[in-house]
Amino acid sequence: MVTLADVAKHAGVSASTVSYVLSGKRSISASTRRRVEQSVVELGYHPNAGARALAARRSHIVALVVPLTADVYVPIMMEIAISVTVAARQHGYDVLLITNDEGPEGVRRVAVSGLADGVILMDVELADERIPALRAQGTQAALIGLPDDTTGVSCVDHDFAAAGALCADHLADLGHREIAFIGYGSGIYHRHVGYAERTLRGFRDRAEQRGLRFLHRPCEGTFESTAGTLARVLADRPDTTGFVVQNEGAIGPLLNLLRGSGKTVPEDASVVALCPEQLAEQYAPRLTAVTGPTKELGRVAVEQVMNRITAAGQGIQPSDELVLLTPVLTVRESTGPAPR
Repeated sequence: MVTLADVAKHAGVSASTVSYVLSGKRSISASTRRRVEQSVVELGYHPNAGARALAARRSHIVALVVPLTADVYVPIMMEIAISVTVAARQHGYDVLLITNDEGPEGVRRVAVSGLADGVILMDVELADERIPALRAQGTQAALIGLPDDTTGVSCVDHDFAAAGALCADHLADLGHREIAFIGYGSGIYHRHVGYAERTLRGFRDRAEQRGLRFLHRPCEGTFESTAGTLARVLADRPDTTGFVVQNEGAIGPLLNLLRGSGKTVPEDASVVALCPEQLAEQYAPRLTAVTGPTKELGRVAVEQVMNRITAAGQGIQPSDELVLLTPVLTVRESTGPAPR
């Protein structure tokens, strides 16, 4: 393996001169710089990542903590992760993936080791235990999600409260008065995951304002769990004509079960989903859906953590940014006027 000393000998300069050329920390004459750069190319020298990090006090790595649990919709999480990776490369950064099952110890380990200049958290809980660990280490962090306390971090998320309100308004405007909200599995609510809690809160507040009767039922998203959920809904509220579905896994089973029970969508029952556009388009009937720009979450999170890293490197207190992306409701064939 070619070393910095080999480059120095080949170029006829000191090792410190080679280091200064590579780091740009001192002004070096043009002729000397050219000799060093030529030696680097001819010898095929690649600076050691750890040594480079120590010299520049940056690793040029961002850690991304991704959720790999059964109660999350993996395609969306992977789309966000890819967006983060692409945006980070545009800033000359690589991405280190960490699974969220490591909890606070995982982010603390990364912070203490200096492996990453910043951290991006996904699957954020309202009282997320990882955030105090980041604050304690002074780690620059951006969250794809919105905790209750945003002090010392930057956050980007969909405005899930507004998304829930859009669903309630749409069904109320169509004349529906009995609504069922089919959410994620109970584990999501036990963990107090922000996107689930805020959507439900926004829906509930607007439903109460519009005078709707509603009930919320967690659902694991399998066919069996969706069948049980629908059976309980209709047993408790047989006049239910509107359904809001946030659990992506439950959408297909719900449509099939409604059809099997003799209810036609949208003539007998209207369905609004909170899901990506491509998922809404693949069902028959095509789904009225509330969506948001998933890739934008990753891009904004990278911009936020880069802003924090840059500010900290200049001795400036980083700004705690908060960006909420506006949801959009697209009306398709799965919703219609409430049956008389």
